[in-house]
Amino acid sequence: MSTGLDTPADVRRTATGPTAGLADGYAQTNLIAVPRDWAYEMLLFAQRNPKPCPVLDVTDPGSPRTALAPTADLRRDLPRYRVWEHGEPTTEPTDATEYWRDDLVSFLIGCSFTFEHALTRAGIPLRHLEQGRNVPMYVTDRECRPAGRLHGPVVVSMRYVPADLVERAREITARMPAVHGAPVHAGDPSALGVRDLDRPDFGDPCTPHDGDVPVFWACGVTPQAALVASAPPFAITHAPGYMFVTDVRDTDYRV
Repeated sequence: MSTGLDTPADVRRTATGPTAGLADGYAQTNLIAVPRDWAYEMLLFAQRNPKPCPVLDVTDPGSPRTALAPTADLRRDLPRYRVWEHGEPTTEPTDATEYWRDDLVSFLIGCSFTFEHALTRAGIPLRHLEQGRNVPMYVTDRECRPAGRLHGPVVVSMRYVPADLVERAREITARMPAVHGAPVHAGDPSALGVRDLDRPDFGDPCTPHDGDVPVFWACGVTPQAALVASAPPFAITHAPGYMFVTDVRDTDYRV
């Protein structure tokens, strides 16, 4: 877990693992970079599915720069990437420079790690941070609204929250719609088509405490599920949980 002293630049330079709890108070994002001829459909997909895919920035074709951290390089300033070919992840490099293409348009999508600082400040425990694990993520049976060739299921992240704090967690995160906002569900995971919380599709399983309730937020890994379903010829994304840490304060996304 972070000491709270990490700057975004520190994290971008040195982090090698999942970024939950790092650079407290700064926004984190998901990354998906697609060829230019898929970029309009990716933008439309995000616009039609704003809960899992809130877009915070879109780059020019080929550019590794984003206004969210002007000195950063999207090709090498994430801890881990996934390179995709025809809907299959082919490698997970820690530097994507050699795979980068001049036609790639990058989408920076809000991440729920951004609101975790607000949750912990409110006294809401986060079990994955306590246990030193990546947040668990699950593919649901809820379908996104398709956009051209892009389609796929909604992915959710899950945090165990003490039952008496669930409403407080909902209130806090609802004020941050640009990073997924309020939960989409709390309680029985089968309502989302999730069969076993101990077997996440991405991330690590966490152990609940007595009285905890599973709470689910829409997740920016949803575009990766769309890559699997839609099989574009090429894409680069973050590895789930290994986010891009921006220079933007989390409070800038509170309403």
